Amino acid sequence: MIAIIDYGMGNLRSVQKAFEKAGGDAIITQDASEIKNAKKIVLPGVGAIRPAMEKLRNLNLISVIEETIRNEKPFLGICLGLQLLFEKSVEGGEVKALGILKGNVTRFKSLKVPHMGWNQIAIKNFANPIFKGIENNADVYFCHSYFVEPADSTVSAATTDYGRNYTSAITQKNIFGVQFHPEKSQSVGIKILENFVNL
Repeated sequence: MIAIIDYGMGNLRSVQKAFEKAGGDAIITQDASEIKNAKKIVLPGVGAIRPAMEKLRNLNLISVIEETIRNEKPFLGICLGLQLLFEKSVEGGEVKALGILKGNVTRFKSLKVPHMGWNQIAIKNFANPIFKGIENNADVYFCHSYFVEPADSTVSAATTDYGRNYTSAITQKNIFGVQFHPEKSQSVGIKILENFVNL
């Protein structure tokens, strides 16, 4: 069972349907016990970090997320869900995020934002199991104005060029994160979700 955390931000049903297509049994839930009992956890999201943190705090889900990661369950952050894993963001003034990974979230400068549409991922870490069977420079779908800057460069599993090279996927032990939307990335995205299901 895969628990997709519902904190009211993002098209959760499209993520669930994509997991079903990838062969996964996924539920959308705000229930702490369901999240704790799940085999794998997904934190999706679209929007801004400040209201996202407020919603997670109001639902008492921050400690649940920390516990599941500490217990080494496979954890996947998608788009905003990836950004939330880091320490802080400049979005709307400096705001603290979950701080599970060291590094910050910053805004694209001198570029049209959001970065929306298809772009390529240059895979840095071919040992990353979620990229099994994915060709280097595969096209995936993005929609974001901010990106993560990991303090530890080895956390970066893939990069994308949008005026500059930035980290578009991360991995550290049981933690995985993608800045793009696998649920909107057609066969490549479904394969990435299938790899996560099969971890």
